[in-house]
Amino acid sequence: MVCVRRPEEQKESPAEKGSGMLTHRFRCVWMLLCLTLLTACGGTSGVQSATTRSPAPTFTSTPSPLPTATLGPAPDHYNAHLLLQGNLHPDDLAFDLQGRLLFSDERNGTISRLNADGTVTVLLRGLPGPEGIVVLGDGTMIIAEQTTHSIASLAPGASTPVVIRKLPGTPSTARCKDGVDGIAFDPTTNTLIIPDSPTGEVYRLSLDGQTLTLLASGLVRPVGAAVDGQGVIYVADECGGALWKITPSGEKTRIGGFGMLDDVAFDPQGDILVTDLQANIHALIRLNLATGKRQTLASDGFIEPQGLAVDTQGDIYVSDDVADRIVEYTPG
Repeated sequence: MVCVRRPEEQKESPAEKGSGMLTHRFRCVWMLLCLTLLTACGGTSGVQSATTRSPAPTFTSTPSPLPTATLGPAPDHYNAHLLLQGNLHPDDLAFDLQGRLLFSDERNGTISRLNADGTVTVLLRGLPGPEGIVVLGDGTMIIAEQTTHSIASLAPGASTPVVIRKLPGTPSTARCKDGVDGIAFDPTTNTLIIPDSPTGEVYRLSLDGQTLTLLASGLVRPVGAAVDGQGVIYVADECGGALWKITPSGEKTRIGGFGMLDDVAFDPQGDILVTDLQANIHALIRLNLATGKRQTLASDGFIEPQGLAVDTQGDIYVSDDVADRIVEYTPG
């Protein structure tokens, strides 16, 4: 900063010079102080620079339903109901011991419950990519954590899951090499069925996480799984375009001709239901195992149908984490 004295100030007498110099110096110091204060407040323009922050995830308590017309036609002999629509991203589905629907949200790191009145209760937050969910008979929740490629367990009454097993595969950003996705419970052996997506293998895991047994290998990206009453395992191979059947003796059969399967479930008639998220398919499909006949039950309104669950009344629940919705199909 340069201080310029006025012309009249340069004509001071010697007697006045001392006091004039003091006045001049005071003026300079005062101007410097003012400029310093202005700079600290954001510059002479008075505008502060702003830091842009990403908004925290928003969790809805009451989903916003879409008009029924956007839901698409229901399958024959079914009625369609939109249960959830909003800014949540429902992925895998399961039921708690009271029969209420649970869903994981991999993007927001949450597991939530869909209540009978349409509201949502967030049960867990901050999870590393939650995907598959299994609820055991004592209320223990088993969670597949995709980001860490681990299986975690949440005991009844606990608030924080505990990792019980780190899986063999190493996830990466390469196509079809994401971490663990769907998991299943085998009631015939009281164990967990764990598709290891990065390795293309399927394992059996004890409920305490201590014993891991290889059941099958050679799949491309095994994800969702289901087990029937005889212990036969069906696994969706998302990047292999197939459904795999694995018998208790280890015999493996490939059922091809699919796009990108994500989840598997049984309907009350014993037929297989699958969700196919391939862009030109995006459908809920029924497969009759005895005849091999396939039927597209629903497609309109889906973008990437993923989670699949069937309750004891035969109601079918499908989640779509891109369309941000859960749809229920009830027999009618």
